[in-house]
Amino acid sequence: MKICFLGTSSGAPTRDRNVSAVAIIESQGSDWYLIDCGEGTQHQLLRTSLSVNSLKAIFITHIHGDHCYGLPGLLASAGMNGRTAPLTIVAPRGIREWLEATQRHTELFFPYEIKYEQVEDFTPKLIGKTRIDMAQLSHRVPSFAYSFTETENTKRLDGAKLSALGVPKGPLWGQLQAGNDIEFQGNTIKSCDYLIVDNAPRKIVVCGDNDNPELLQELCKSSQVLVHESTYTQEMATKAGDVGHSYARQVAEFAESANIDNLVLTHFSARYQQDLTKSPNISDIENEAKTAYSRSLFLAQDFQVLTLDKRGVLHIEQD
Repeated sequence: MKICFLGTSSGAPTRDRNVSAVAIIESQGSDWYLIDCGEGTQHQLLRTSLSVNSLKAIFITHIHGDHCYGLPGLLASAGMNGRTAPLTIVAPRGIREWLEATQRHTELFFPYEIKYEQVEDFTPKLIGKTRIDMAQLSHRVPSFAYSFTETENTKRLDGAKLSALGVPKGPLWGQLQAGNDIEFQGNTIKSCDYLIVDNAPRKIVVCGDNDNPELLQELCKSSQVLVHESTYTQEMATKAGDVGHSYARQVAEFAESANIDNLVLTHFSARYQQDLTKSPNISDIENEAKTAYSRSLFLAQDFQVLTLDKRGVLHIEQD
């Protein structure tokens, strides 16, 4: 599975960072999912290999503009680029009415079906090859996190066990590898008893704006990656609380206590400059998080691609 960051700024874009949008890409094939769609997301996509025709679903975390103002343009461009397959949009209450009003007042036509699902009523489900779940967060408006768990995990046959049973290599082994039970010498051999899963299913949690990371306790179980906003450092904790955001140490402490192996921080306030010779700068967020988190820490950048391998190790994909 891969994570591609299309926007990592909070509130408004900067010269280096667009507003919020994250792509989750399945481990096989070209299918992908978009979490949030800030203004300019369709333009950001032009600098990636992602195709709107392979987009399986869009998930909006909350109704603030830096997380959803790019939707009308992206949806229109998808139609102009030849999309005909239905597209699922999971979003908070109000997004559907806004988009449908935009269609009416701008004579916007989509040559494909949009399937709306209100996140407040969302139940875990399989989309493509990925299981999706959600959790409610704490922000000035209803905000949500989504988890993405692969369902097609690599399995191998326990050859020693089958050989000891006398099952010959060949078609029978192939049937078991495919997940089918077989009959052998008058006995039923169940595939599940002879398949070994070497690695746990990969799971990634991507959050909307949130001032209480503890609300993610249940959703983060068995997750190898947490993508969470870190708008400020602890120096700005009072302001963070006032506007419903988190600061670096707060998120890092939660990730450490929840035993999450990979923490990715994003949604940075423009006050943290890219120029490390100026203050405050983006390294202040990184250094603060490191004081509370001892595992793999990443600060997201626009167009950065992170790959989660089968062992649950997250690394930066090189060009």
